[in-house]
Amino acid sequence: MPVSRPSWDEYYMTIALAVRRRACCTGNRVGALLVRDGRVIATGYNGTPSGMPNCDDGGCQRCSHPELYPSGTAYDLCICVHAEQNALLMAAKFGIATAGATLYTTMRPCFGCAKESLQVGVVKVVYLHEWLPKDPAAREQYDRLIAHFPQGVHHLPLPDPEESWAVTSKRK
Repeated sequence: MPVSRPSWDEYYMTIALAVRRRACCTGNRVGALLVRDGRVIATGYNGTPSGMPNCDDGGCQRCSHPELYPSGTAYDLCICVHAEQNALLMAAKFGIATAGATLYTTMRPCFGCAKESLQVGVVKVVYLHEWLPKDPAAREQYDRLIAHFPQGVHHLPLPDPEESWAVTSKRK
């Protein structure tokens, strides 16, 4: 029985899902990759900076004590590096140009990751799971920000068999 070939977006998102399996944050677990000229140029997953204890090992105060910090608060205490940031930083660390790249991420990028992606020349974002600011004023600014990706921000409806592990809103 022949296997159907995935679209390019499905192919790259499947890689992002594999990258996500390394995520050690106790909140949302995210995988991301940058693709330029049809080639993966960098990957990233969310977790603490290199050399520090991981979130699931008590490395992040906010992640270790979620009962002390309501959802959406105390991000200034969180030492986790987002998956998208890690992909951008790995490209920078190794001198890989990101201008013209597409960002594939298992969760729509947050405000900060969207700003950083625009700043380094990412032209398109493809995401799997939804994330949007809850505050109406923040949502308005976020919508203005993402409108600047030249090739847009696109949801990819792909099954995610591990969503209950990876996405906090899907956990029981």
